[in-house]
Amino acid sequence: MVIELDVTAPIAPDLPVVERRARIPAGFLAGGRAAGIKASGRPDLALVTVPGGASPAAAAAVFTPNAFAAAPVRRSRASLRATGGWARAVVSTSGSANAATGPAGDADQARVGELVAGALGIGADDVLHLSTGIIGTRLPLDRVAAGLDALVPALAATDDGLEAVAVALRTTDSVTKVATVSVALPDDRGELHDVRVSGTAKGVGMIHPRMATMLSVILTDAAASPELLAGILRPAAARTWNQLSVDGDTSTNDTVFVLASGASPAAPVVADSPAAAALAGAVEAVARDLARQQAADGEGATCLLSCQVTGAADAADARAVARAVISSSLVKAAAHGKDPNWGRIAGAAGNARLADAAVLEAAGLAADEAAARGGGPARLDPNRLRIAIAGHLVYDGEGGGPQTFDRAAARAAMDAPEIVIRLDLGLGDGAGEAFGCDLTEAYVRENSEYTT
Repeated sequence: MVIELDVTAPIAPDLPVVERRARIPAGFLAGGRAAGIKASGRPDLALVTVPGGASPAAAAAVFTPNAFAAAPVRRSRASLRATGGWARAVVSTSGSANAATGPAGDADQARVGELVAGALGIGADDVLHLSTGIIGTRLPLDRVAAGLDALVPALAATDDGLEAVAVALRTTDSVTKVATVSVALPDDRGELHDVRVSGTAKGVGMIHPRMATMLSVILTDAAASPELLAGILRPAAARTWNQLSVDGDTSTNDTVFVLASGASPAAPVVADSPAAAALAGAVEAVARDLARQQAADGEGATCLLSCQVTGAADAADARAVARAVISSSLVKAAAHGKDPNWGRIAGAAGNARLADAAVLEAAGLAADEAAARGGGPARLDPNRLRIAIAGHLVYDGEGGGPQTFDRAAARAAMDAPEIVIRLDLGLGDGAGEAFGCDLTEAYVRENSEYTT
């Protein structure tokens, strides 16, 4: 079925409203500080834990598929396997990626887990790991140890503690990224309770779709199993962070964790229930908003670039086209110049390829269909395609192709914090979106001197 839409109008997502502030869910302690890992002296060590004596939190994750996956990624995978998806702490170090550091780097990361475990009185496998920074550098374990000694006594069940985590995650981010959603879930008697879902994220460069494309920690006080959390996180990441691209490079350290403390009086969330749908919507809303914050803060960026696609044969095609448009260097450069060059958009859309099979399956396709379509071309008919830039219809395949439009007015409309590119493919009811930013001289300058 083909649904006719006003292609000049942006689409509002059917997700809960997000509050851009750190609001810590019940059942967690958090904090961050400077430990001297970064030469700048800025905060670089963060910790999220469950209180002593509390049950472990259910946990799920998505990780980079990069062949050079960093030591913290490998350590976290091993921890989740060992515990069956439960965790008591997440530790983050910023300033050294601890990637491509060989066996010594693995030993360093294991030692970080031992230091956290000793400070908190838990097992090393109860610790999940995040690390970000320069590839090929070793972690300064003496500074991490001293930092933990100072940080652990200061951990708090406060919004400021969670904000400190978000600050300590940052590397080249110019702003701290936080998002919170509250949803009402029932207890065993049917009485509703506010359940909180709060997330932090970092990453504004080396960002490109492949499952997760940065570091993020999402916390909730809902009670849920690791399996349920995994079933929520994987499709949410595929529809949000996998649709985020700043520069076309996927990191070695990409990780997203979601942890559920179970501290809310609401009943445990079970699969295929209204509560599960509500929790999934909250997690996706937080993930989407964090992805948009990351795109807007892309290295050197001056604007957020959004592409919304409707009328695709299915959602996988829609996401592929949206991703191709915002990933195009030519489109990104045109966005920076406020140039309504629709030909670049059409060219990028026509070259769109679907995500790989693992991402398609995570987003909801059956395994056999995902395997058959992974990496294949998106379906597109130029004779049905419509394109609008910043609210101006510039191309209509069924209306003669190129449209006469007020170029000066379109340029003026593009001079905004967010540029929305809308495409309707005219083939079905599939919809999807992607987020990026403009490509600027500042991006080249920043990355030409990153290690010097």
